[in-house]
Amino acid sequence: MPAADTTSARPVDRNLRERVDELSLIKHEARHGTDPSATERQHGKGKLTAHERISLLLDDNSFHEVEALRRHRATGFGLETKRPYADGVITGWGTVHGRTVFVYAHDFRVFGGALGEAHATKIHKIMDMAIAAGAPLVSLNDGAGARIQEGVSALAGYGGIFQRNTKASGVIPQISVMLGPCAGGAAYSPALTDFVFMVRGTSQMFITGPDVVQAVTGEKISQNGLGGADVHAMDSGVCHFAYDDEESCLGDVRFLLSLLPSHNRELPPSVPSQDPPDRSNGPLLDLVPEDPCRSYDMRGVIEEIVDDGEYFEIHAAWAANVVCALARLGGEVVGVVANQPAAYAGVLDIRASEKAARFVQFCDAFNIPLVTLVDVPGFLPGIDQEHDGIIRRGAKLLYAYCNATVPRVSVVLRKAYGGAYIVMDSRSIGADLAFAWPGNEIAVMGAEGAANVIFRRDISEADDPETVRQQKIKEYRTQLMHPYYAAERGLVDDVIDPVQTRRILIGSLAMLRDKHAELPSRKHGNPPQ
Repeated sequence: MPAADTTSARPVDRNLRERVDELSLIKHEARHGTDPSATERQHGKGKLTAHERISLLLDDNSFHEVEALRRHRATGFGLETKRPYADGVITGWGTVHGRTVFVYAHDFRVFGGALGEAHATKIHKIMDMAIAAGAPLVSLNDGAGARIQEGVSALAGYGGIFQRNTKASGVIPQISVMLGPCAGGAAYSPALTDFVFMVRGTSQMFITGPDVVQAVTGEKISQNGLGGADVHAMDSGVCHFAYDDEESCLGDVRFLLSLLPSHNRELPPSVPSQDPPDRSNGPLLDLVPEDPCRSYDMRGVIEEIVDDGEYFEIHAAWAANVVCALARLGGEVVGVVANQPAAYAGVLDIRASEKAARFVQFCDAFNIPLVTLVDVPGFLPGIDQEHDGIIRRGAKLLYAYCNATVPRVSVVLRKAYGGAYIVMDSRSIGADLAFAWPGNEIAVMGAEGAANVIFRRDISEADDPETVRQQKIKEYRTQLMHPYYAAERGLVDDVIDPVQTRRILIGSLAMLRDKHAELPSRKHGNPPQ
């Protein structure tokens, strides 16, 4: 960091060439700092510098920095002698795959990346520019929180960031990349954005650190144990993606951006697909077992259906009983929501409902059509689920689907029981098209449970209760659970050959591409929390 402000000592009588030379030196100092050991320390922690990270994120030579020469004006506690250029945050814009993206990156080498008034003002400006330009915003977070020496002015800077995160929500994509510590109130900005990426070992997020936790509760835990990447990816759900290194992390940020529109007034980018739209899905006949009680991996179904078998799963390690992914069908981006029989039999529970609801809301905000693959036995029963609010929290998914105006197509692969069938984008809550495979079972509950309820007396009074029970199960399945029951009542548009699933989905979404739906005039809804 510079030892003192020497601006006033510069000679006034200089020609333009000399001033250009001076500018070059100043910009070199702004980029590299005055302490080479700071960069070495950053690399020694396995971390890149802010400029190195931006170079990995953006297309080559596309970055335009904003306010590189800004310095703070604070005094006291020695700050008047430490006024580094850029004030610990790099802001600007560039391109990712040729499309404009705005970015800010904390520079941990300067004040530990801590946020002060000038630092915050730079972030406010780049956020305002992103909103005005209608382009995604990526934050590369590696900071020590508020700059204590600047007091409440630093805290107010966070308030301005939170206000802009909220203003930008549903308007431009917001992506937070955690590449170092993020503690206290600073953690709320990533929580307000659409996606959070983290790197194992070097990034942490928590409201109160391990020392405070131990002082208050007596619990002893490390920083990574409290708020590391895997904790947030698997336990809290705060983190959507976790990586072993910064390079792979930023590579996937670029890939995610390639699937998203720049703002909410345009469609996602389409690309020519070499995967034939009428490609047969023969492997599905063997992949999905006929027995509704047998498990299989729904990700294999998604891989078989989408273009080139490529999809980008969101929140893969959290609430694994539902799969949320971005993919392409016929070159067009779609959001896929699917029950996962390989995890908890694919039931809906609190976490799965909240995960899917947020994903549905995101897709609806950014004009991404929804494909829902249904194989659900119901909601997870249990005292903990009921006491923890499965009613209101499960209703989040119901609200998200009912409120979505993007094209929506659902396919029932096998079973679809009870309220969970309704919630998983059934025709009755507004799916544009609903299809089912010929082995589908759409009913209030499974035949076994239904027979036990309806024919309880007949079974209990029979000489051979088990024989009667099996007869009643067969009777219920024959009358109310045959694969054409829902189609006969218009609740399913067609029963389709699984081999034709890809072709039918692509054709349906092409027809719905120009769908326009109006919501009631209102300030906003009041979704269940």
